[in-house]
Amino acid sequence: MFESMEKSPLYPFLNPKSIAFYGASNSFSAMGTTQFRNIYELGFQGNLYPIHPKLDQVQGWKAYNSVLDLPEAPDLAVMVLPTRIVPEVMEECGRKGIKNVIIVSGGFKEVGGEGAGLQEQIVAIANQYRMRFLGPNCIGVVNPYHKLNTTFFPYDTAPGFIGMASQSGSFVTQMFDYLAKFGLGFSSAISVGNEANIDMVDCLEYLAACPHTKVIALYIEAIRRGREFLDMARSITPHKPIVALYVGGSEAGKRAGFSHTGAMAGPDRLYDGVFRQSGVIRARSIEELFDFCWVLGACPIPKGNRVAIQTHSGGPGAAAADACGRVGLDLPSLSSATRKKLAPFVPHTASIKNPVDLTFTKNPLDYFHTIPKVLLEGEETDGLLVYFLVPTQTVRRALESMGMAEDQGLEQSEKIIEQQSDAVSALPGECGKPVLGYSLRTRDDFFIARLQDKGIPVLGSPERGARAMGALVRYARWRKESC
Repeated sequence: MFESMEKSPLYPFLNPKSIAFYGASNSFSAMGTTQFRNIYELGFQGNLYPIHPKLDQVQGWKAYNSVLDLPEAPDLAVMVLPTRIVPEVMEECGRKGIKNVIIVSGGFKEVGGEGAGLQEQIVAIANQYRMRFLGPNCIGVVNPYHKLNTTFFPYDTAPGFIGMASQSGSFVTQMFDYLAKFGLGFSSAISVGNEANIDMVDCLEYLAACPHTKVIALYIEAIRRGREFLDMARSITPHKPIVALYVGGSEAGKRAGFSHTGAMAGPDRLYDGVFRQSGVIRARSIEELFDFCWVLGACPIPKGNRVAIQTHSGGPGAAAADACGRVGLDLPSLSSATRKKLAPFVPHTASIKNPVDLTFTKNPLDYFHTIPKVLLEGEETDGLLVYFLVPTQTVRRALESMGMAEDQGLEQSEKIIEQQSDAVSALPGECGKPVLGYSLRTRDDFFIARLQDKGIPVLGSPERGARAMGALVRYARWRKESC
């Protein structure tokens, strides 16, 4: 479908073999020093060349007074410099033969006046030397598969499947820890800043071709190339989902976006139309953005909007049912065939309507495989929402009450939970339908962590689970209509 990502202008930004870095020093409080350290501390394997006009060494690395003194023309230069000298340094990079630059420095078009003139200068220099650049006023890129992090936050979670392009650096860097709370990570993340040269459309093209990216996340304050964005997104979404958080729709959001990156936002209804025409799923909060990306990247595509809910607690089941109704999901009555198959595994006190409220099961393990498999195999069901509440300490205490020693109880409880999580994680592959969990417990609970690590999204509330299932259904509908 798409050309290889090696042909994208962003490829050398995310996969450089050598980097010249401006702005690092031996002062640990300097922003440039922090970003430089994050490059080598993640384990970047290429050549690193700190450039400093006075120092011979920076953070233990041999430093060079000028980029013109380097033994090679690096694939990438990163600039964390005073705004006024950026054009001069860009000129030097061009003379050296460097073709790709990340300009972290701010104070350009987003502040107006002289800053806008400086941005025009760097654009002209880039055109003269046939250079491409990210920014200005951006935070750089992350590619954990290449052990690359040019941002000022350390990336200390595993590589993941979410590829992000953002007009805010914070929505890249500050999401590292947020995603780690769910066992998630980025495949690549790109901060575009003012988009004076490389923009959101270029990012879409790269992430569409990236084999590590299963779903694309966008943080948008304004789309500068509307027609190209629409065409590019429309070509991607039949094959790979895109989720966007747009924040320029209100008057306050419009003003904030302009002062942030110089972006000229448009009304909500305009962006709703762009997203609808191109198959982009719109999120209404940062929480929804990553919930939707998680589910769209991890789950099979459903054939319809009919959902079964399984719970062993009435309140969370009813809350999920209400939330499903609010996002257009249908909760069908279970067929007589499904109810008959369920009968041997549920107590007589259970409700086998929809939601299926079990309270207890005859065999606790049935809750995690046999019962959900029966529900998924029903012709009346396109997907399953499951409430999970199995505190590890509860299992351990039950074993200890049976006379098992404390250390043995812990070991056996973890084995049981491994069996449970293995059973749940096998269901989407066996049935070809999505399984989403929801729970008020977090990854601090061993069971929740194991489910998430095995590919089952477990979201933090019934409402979040229902909204994410709704996004999955909307994307399925778009794919069906666009093919």
